[in-house]
Amino acid sequence: MSRQDKTHKKMLLTGNLAIELKTISAMTELYCQAHHGSKPSQQCEECAALVTHAHQKLDRCVYGEHKPACKECPIHCYKPERRKQAQVIMRYAGPKMLLKHPILAIRHLIKARNKFPDTIPDGISNYHLRKKLK
Repeated sequence: MSRQDKTHKKMLLTGNLAIELKTISAMTELYCQAHHGSKPSQQCEECAALVTHAHQKLDRCVYGEHKPACKECPIHCYKPERRKQAQVIMRYAGPKMLLKHPILAIRHLIKARNKFPDTIPDGISNYHLRKKLK
């Protein structure tokens, strides 16, 4: 991924969504280093594809900026193979995150306790908000 692509992606997600992307990126990096032999700050194509997929799904999440953790979401927007891949990565990297990235890990654990609203909000995804600005 080029430097310009990374900068463009960072600009799209802000606030809690950017933190969520940073968390999944950190978890994927830990997993990829251990299982695919990648170097720090680099990921294999498979792991990089998962992070790209996560970015797209976070951008279009119907719960927007205030979404709880994806694990308990009633809408499974990840493709089944990507969801399974994310689960494997999180099971491996989750405990290690407390040592490597403690603030991200604690924020993620707190977010996992939040409940989803009874109704799905309309038009508050990051993607829809950007479209309204145009």
